[in-house]
Amino acid sequence: MRFGYREICLEHDTGSRHPETADRLRAIRRALAKRHGVAYHEGSLADRDAIEAVHDSDYVDEVESFCADGGGTWDADTVAVEKTWEAARAAAGLAGWAIDEALDGADGRDTPFAIGRPPGHHAEFDEAMGFCFFNNVGVGIQRALDRGDIESAAVFDWDVHHGNGTQDIFYDRDDVYYASVHERGLYPGTGDVLETGGPDARKTVLNVPLSGGSGDVEYATVVDELLAPGLERFDPDLLVVSAGFDAHRHDPISRMRVSTEGYGHLTKRLREITDDLDAALAFVLEGGYGLDALADSVGMVHEVFDGREPIEPEGDLTSKAKNVIDDVRDAHDL
Repeated sequence: MRFGYREICLEHDTGSRHPETADRLRAIRRALAKRHGVAYHEGSLADRDAIEAVHDSDYVDEVESFCADGGGTWDADTVAVEKTWEAARAAAGLAGWAIDEALDGADGRDTPFAIGRPPGHHAEFDEAMGFCFFNNVGVGIQRALDRGDIESAAVFDWDVHHGNGTQDIFYDRDDVYYASVHERGLYPGTGDVLETGGPDARKTVLNVPLSGGSGDVEYATVVDELLAPGLERFDPDLLVVSAGFDAHRHDPISRMRVSTEGYGHLTKRLREITDDLDAALAFVLEGGYGLDALADSVGMVHEVFDGREPIEPEGDLTSKAKNVIDDVRDAHDL
């Protein structure tokens, strides 16, 4: 794979006790150093026009001033330092780089994956939250739409937390499809089955809130029975994966049970689905806080594009997961 990475992302210093630290990127880089076929690209910093295409301009000014004054605690979870301004622009720019690469035809072993930080999927139109300042995926997708590179795009968010920011930005848009599988009841408490899109964008938001303890079989079923038919109906030109790995069974802040091999299977299926749709495919890093689990899972995604055949999950759906999947299917007529 081609990985987007920029050193300034390490300078977003959240402190030694915060789960979202620069050690996440260092762990990924160490793991990828053991694998062949890895290439890195810096991309460019997202400019204000690109950021303000999905964020309120006054809010962007506020973030810039907050960082210029030395940063501090934005809210209980979200902190900044002076370098956060540049790091956040770099993370958004790396997402844009990944999307550009995908739309320019990079696929197979050249499939792009942006590994910037801070993450982005909790950042709303006019608010930072959940470790996120700018919605990296949103910035990249909107830039591609504005330039006319694509007519429509989709996001599949497999982070364990619901991407309230991405949903918020595109909720009433008929040119962006947002799908999320997440742990029910976890931060930020959004992502209900009945949140299906605004008045002008019905059934363009697909939320699958699974109970804690769900794992490979449940996630694979969501992709096969809900995401695949939803994407087939929407027919996007581009699919961006908001790739958080905190649903891993060894992540310290969730109760989900996805394995490293399970992420490999999801990757394989997304590659097959986008091939069938003739859609471009890009990955953008979100969460993941168990360093070994995070690094191994990113490595697994890379290995699938390098020819590895992941093991198919086996077993039966839990009754709770089946009920949720049935509810989502009914809400979306799938």
